[in-house]
Amino acid sequence: MSDPLPQQTNEANASVREQRWPWWPLLPLYPYGQRATHVEELIPGQVWSFEQLQGVYYVAVPIRLTVVKVPGGLMLVNPLPPTAELVAGLRALEAEHGPVLSIVLPTASGLEHKLPLGPLARKFPKAEVWVCPGQWSFPVQLPLSWLGVPAGRTKVLLTDGVPHPEICQWISLGPLDLGVGRFQEISCLHQPSGALLITDALVGIHSTPPAIFDRDPTPLLFHARDRGDQPLTDSPEARRRGWARLVLFASYLRPHCLRVPPIAELLRHAFRPGLRSWKAHFGLYPFDWQDGWRDDAAALMGDEAAKVQVAPVLERLVLPRAQQAINVWLQQLESRSDLRWLIPAHYSAPLSFSAQQASALRLELQRKNWAPNEGNWTFLSGIDQRLLELGFVPENPIKKD
Repeated sequence: MSDPLPQQTNEANASVREQRWPWWPLLPLYPYGQRATHVEELIPGQVWSFEQLQGVYYVAVPIRLTVVKVPGGLMLVNPLPPTAELVAGLRALEAEHGPVLSIVLPTASGLEHKLPLGPLARKFPKAEVWVCPGQWSFPVQLPLSWLGVPAGRTKVLLTDGVPHPEICQWISLGPLDLGVGRFQEISCLHQPSGALLITDALVGIHSTPPAIFDRDPTPLLFHARDRGDQPLTDSPEARRRGWARLVLFASYLRPHCLRVPPIAELLRHAFRPGLRSWKAHFGLYPFDWQDGWRDDAAALMGDEAAKVQVAPVLERLVLPRAQQAINVWLQQLESRSDLRWLIPAHYSAPLSFSAQQASALRLELQRKNWAPNEGNWTFLSGIDQRLLELGFVPENPIKKD
């Protein structure tokens, strides 16, 4: 009987090679140079999701490349790092549905999608590349060609037309003036599936951790603890607790129910036996969750279905003085009788979303206290107010062009 260990080692090494992303230093976010990809068919024969993780200090949430069926082949929306694993999944779809015909970057400011665009385009040299108008970079304005985007086959959405107009309707949110650049997002209504493909405009968050964490639940288990000297113990309850805290982090950056312990307290629980590894961050856990965090997390998530909302970071840092923009965009969706699904670039998908639901959401947003300053919003509000005082962001971001 042969020893299975060498075969398992070879398979593990192959997996590491297939998930390698060498350009991670350009945007040094977790999981850095090792990007596992979760592939899922969202709408049979029409829409597929390729998910990876992205975050800071294990505060990782899913980020999505969406693939849709178009006449003669496939369209890719919201690029992700083209690891060998991700490209292999796309090749499998090509074998069944035809070649990748177009690659779309539908946002002006999404660096996490902009940086992989050039490498992804090189994997599919016959595909047209479409980008949102007003592309920008900070602190130095760089042309897309410097990021490896092929100028000879790159077109600008709306300015040069749109891809696949026979089955896709393109709807713009913005542009808005962010001071250093613009915010604009052009969503795509894929009529055969009734799915609206978006980037950041809306999210839907479910209380169940996304399936991609089954590949490696470390971020969930790390944040499920209460102190740095506690082991990373796996259980369904630990995963849900860790996920709820990740949602709070990603939504508010620093929720009001989070206390940062002093250095002495932090070091007292660090470097314990069993935790002296990079995976456990050597027991350094600079978070102390106070009473109320569970209720705060529950307000952001749905149990039966994912809760559709404007992400708090977007509301308070990008749209605090531009609620009108999201209202106008939602009004445009209210006339789309063929709208059935919402597929954001983050969190859960697909989300049930009709013209009637778009109308209900618009009315809900009009009734709520938009971009508040207190509670969980205090930290975000402080960032926005400081940027406003320094003149980095405008009082009136609504652009007239």
